[in-house]
Amino acid sequence: MFIHFSILSDYHIVPQMHRHGVRQMRTGWADGPEFVTQCPIRPGGSYTYRFTIQGQEGTLWWHAHSSWLRATVYGALIIRPKEGDSYPFQKPKRETALLLGEWWNANPIDVVRQATRTGAAPNVSDAYTINGQPGDLYNCSSKGHSTLTKLGYNTFGHHLSADTLIVPVDSGETNLLRVVNSGLNQQLFFKVANHKLTVVGADASYVKPFTTSVLMLGPGQTTDVLITADQPPARYYIAARAYASAQGAPFDNTTTTAILEYKSAPCPAKGAKIKPVMPTMPAFNDTATATAFTTSFRSPRQVPVPTNIDHNLFFTVGLGLNNCPPGASRSTCQGPNGTRFTASMNNASFVLPSNFSLLQAHQQGIPGVFTTDFPANPPVQFDYTGNVSRSLWQPIRGTKLYTLKYGETVQLVLQGTSIFTAENHPIHLHGYDFYIIAEGFGNFNPSRDTTKFNLVDPPLRNTASVPVGGWAVIRFVADNPGVWLLHCHLDVHITWGLAMAFLVENGVSELQTLEAPPADLPVC
Repeated sequence: MFIHFSILSDYHIVPQMHRHGVRQMRTGWADGPEFVTQCPIRPGGSYTYRFTIQGQEGTLWWHAHSSWLRATVYGALIIRPKEGDSYPFQKPKRETALLLGEWWNANPIDVVRQATRTGAAPNVSDAYTINGQPGDLYNCSSKGHSTLTKLGYNTFGHHLSADTLIVPVDSGETNLLRVVNSGLNQQLFFKVANHKLTVVGADASYVKPFTTSVLMLGPGQTTDVLITADQPPARYYIAARAYASAQGAPFDNTTTTAILEYKSAPCPAKGAKIKPVMPTMPAFNDTATATAFTTSFRSPRQVPVPTNIDHNLFFTVGLGLNNCPPGASRSTCQGPNGTRFTASMNNASFVLPSNFSLLQAHQQGIPGVFTTDFPANPPVQFDYTGNVSRSLWQPIRGTKLYTLKYGETVQLVLQGTSIFTAENHPIHLHGYDFYIIAEGFGNFNPSRDTTKFNLVDPPLRNTASVPVGGWAVIRFVADNPGVWLLHCHLDVHITWGLAMAFLVENGVSELQTLEAPPADLPVC
């Protein structure tokens, strides 16, 4: 399926668009992240993203990939089976996309700019939303259509009731919910009161079905679930709230709701207000529940996991603090104890170029834009999840890439650190799916933890939740030439530099070679 996705803007800030999780082969120019695969679209300009979707079915999404613009610029991208094909599970009566988001009572761009200017952590969101609606547990919900609706949020085609999304069902029917965490900075628990959820897909790949009462999605992740309306006809809350893994860090502790409404539910007596049934949500720090969910995923059958590894990589991922220069004012240095917040992979804090995109510089051989010396292992080994010496808290800023030859196989250990605080990191790789073959807590130990590797039916994902104070191992084949970003999908962390990029070289044939840049590619 070949898709044109055009962007035309009359605004001062123009969103570059990313189709999150699309395996767009050889068309890196259409990937979207600014200064990685393209320069920003200029105000009044336009750019058409041309790419092909093949071999993927399920739920993905699209979003802005510039600063924090994706706070309000995002939507579902649903790939259904080819005509004549069917789902590998019971055909649902109907389908509903549920996009979980975050809302600030301020311009999100101002929020991140303020944090960047001061070196402090940004303010957390003021509400969560489901399809742009906060639900009726917020104070604004009793006032009819709130600011969210007035500012132009679309309602995804569903009925609105006091800013609460209504999902109608008939008794006995089985429906498909396509759940997307579109939030900027928060992993989220998701439940439907009194109903079980059968997980059948994630990140546009089918999985071996399993039943659960709760989902946990990191920003960027999607989960497809079947839900059967097998409860007494009534109204049941669909709810989402934070999984907050960073000890002591502030977070938005509110709960957003929608309503699963049985069409045959009895109407309340005149004047009576009957609240929907509310699910019991996990505790904010319930890592056990989050882990039980993420480790339940399997591919539906045996899959071709790479076994002969060409690149055995080990990347630390986590936060850091940079000392402010002598004499720095309090207004520009509001981190803890005279520091500024930062983040890194393998002690390298990623800096975007400003004159050329990385892909353009690579394709045209422009020197001085990036280096190819991103380390395959941490420059210094240490107790990653223990008490880390303050001498290791300050990463080095730079634009470093890691080179792969076409067709090479990669095993990557993503190791969380406890620098400043340990946290669950949703790590997303552009241009690729990968197999998550294992995850665990503490420091990865090759002699012990390789016995946990699932090389038979691991799940195929595009975003991996690296456990708080732990690690995850992924494998993939470098079969898509171009420059592909690997980053934490907590946007505050990528703002601070928790990213790197793989440079995948061309192969020998035309079908192994990056396509030429399109004529309308934005220039810097």
